[in-house]
Amino acid sequence: MSIQPIFIFSSPRAGSTLLQRVISAHAGVASASEPWVLLPQLNALRRGATRSDYPHDMAVSALADFCRTMPGGVADYRRELREFVLRLYERSAGPGASFFVDKTPPYYLIAEEILDLFPDARFVFLWRSPLSIMASIIDTWQEGRWHPTRYSDALFVGLPRLTSAYQSHADTSFAVRYEDLVAGGTPDAWPALMRYLGIPFEPQALERFREVPLNGRMGDRSSAAYPALTAEPTAKWQRTLANPLRKEWGRRYLRWLGADRLAVMGYELEKLLGELDAAPRSSRGLGTDTVRLCEALALEPVRALARRAGVGRAGVPLTLLRA
Repeated sequence: MSIQPIFIFSSPRAGSTLLQRVISAHAGVASASEPWVLLPQLNALRRGATRSDYPHDMAVSALADFCRTMPGGVADYRRELREFVLRLYERSAGPGASFFVDKTPPYYLIAEEILDLFPDARFVFLWRSPLSIMASIIDTWQEGRWHPTRYSDALFVGLPRLTSAYQSHADTSFAVRYEDLVAGGTPDAWPALMRYLGIPFEPQALERFREVPLNGRMGDRSSAAYPALTAEPTAKWQRTLANPLRKEWGRRYLRWLGADRLAVMGYELEKLLGELDAAPRSSRGLGTDTVRLCEALALEPVRALARRAGVGRAGVPLTLLRA
């Protein structure tokens, strides 16, 4: 097998498509928009991982029984799964490619399993200021309207799991901040990344990344809209998180993440809190935001019942109100 996989681990809305494009603009590197190929394969071994037309947990038990019929048990299944996925990457990459970039944001759910399944792969952890991530979720997926409980997995599941996975595999992974890649304050950021990947750095890739074809419906199209790398997106959160309610939401989320997790990502809690306090204030959207927060709190008992039944994630409004 000649293909070398490169996995990009990040929260959604952290700039992973831009990173994917720049890496893929180098010679010998192929990619696809977002493969998602490992999610169903690895979830086949995990109870409660998915809802389906068939009883998933029963299928997990059946697969466990089947694995016991093989000499190596689950290890044999994982070995064959690894070879299967590598063959898919190789077919997708086509002739002439030595590397395949798999950028699938929901891989934060299975990052630990991927790290263990592909010990010889390259793993890039991309961090971005949580304030920018929160604002980008509102601007991109919610069309500027703040909904406290929507897309919360990226914030309340994704970042904690990614920081934990990185801490466990820091010696074999590479971590980089989005701000360092686009702002130019760390000139060695791109060359250092490419050295880790084992790919000669091509400065021209920082200009031709927009031309990289990423076939598929998934991924962020806006990364190809900029004519060059720019620090502009790093300050856009200030307008989105301007009203008092959103600012307080941001403060509580940062405190919930905590100084230790933020330090793993390369950020300081007090510095982020200071930037949030210093950002311009506005009352835009405050009325509708207050209504949506009240609606979310009113529905929390229903969500709590659903969570006890094994459906849904953490109680986001109450979690942050207690933060």
